[in-house]
Amino acid sequence: MYERHDQPLASRQRFLRRFLLNLLGAICLVVSALIIGVLGYHYYAYFSWIDSLLNASMILAGMGPVDLLPNVGAKIFASLYALFSGVVFLGAVGVLFAPLFHRFLHRFHLDLDND
Repeated sequence: MYERHDQPLASRQRFLRRFLLNLLGAICLVVSALIIGVLGYHYYAYFSWIDSLLNASMILAGMGPVDLLPNVGAKIFASLYALFSGVVFLGAVGVLFAPLFHRFLHRFHLDLDND
């Protein structure tokens, strides 16, 4: 997917296409995690769909829950979902910044080869 260190730097158009594909991947990852959270809050905590969306969004964004959880199952789900959300957030950031980081390192490596 990325050029090797002995290959020339990708064109700006190819880099932007790569970045947009990674952005789409990060969005899909976050939306998938949000769907898991909405379903979990709806089925374990018996929240309405909109309250489930609110709580899942707040956990996924790192803000914390909004409503009190009514039972032990909901509390276990919420704690596991919070841990899962942290991993998803870090993964999405990694996917999003991978092309930028690679381009920076590749350009830095090419500058060193020219010296």
